[in-house]
Amino acid sequence: MTTTAPGELAELRATVRTLSDRAEIAAVCERYAMHLDRDRGNDDWFGQVFTDDVHLVFPMGEYKGMEGLAAFQQMARTTFARTHHLTGAYAIDLDGDEARVRAHLTAFHVREPAEPSAHFAIGGHYDAHVVRTPAGWRIRSFVFDLVWNAGEAPGAKGHSR
Repeated sequence: MTTTAPGELAELRATVRTLSDRAEIAAVCERYAMHLDRDRGNDDWFGQVFTDDVHLVFPMGEYKGMEGLAAFQQMARTTFARTHHLTGAYAIDLDGDEARVRAHLTAFHVREPAEPSAHFAIGGHYDAHVVRTPAGWRIRSFVFDLVWNAGEAPGAKGHSR
């Protein structure tokens, strides 16, 4: 029978916790992208993804707190009928109960469901600050850096909803 030294057991526990934290952090980032597309009609999911004092920064503006998040979601809902967000390639730097996430994001925005080929697409990366809360990991800040776009941007001539 092989026995594990106390130091080895502590190291194993630390490794499992780190792997678990990384998986949970990636999952909260994926939940954000999924909720943007699937739960466009309600804001009940905010607490599953963000802290109450969340701060979002996008090329089209800054949004702070749950009220700012609700305003951002309303703007997106009234500008686009459908969206499709893809996120991945997570670089996660853990520091206790906080972490920095750097990831890629590609999003497609459709104004009219009957014309999906007439979409506005963006790509870039984001930096997020996530924190461990009693309910699990949540995003405290999210800063999107636009690298490219294609199609007619919101507010382009001839496009209003």
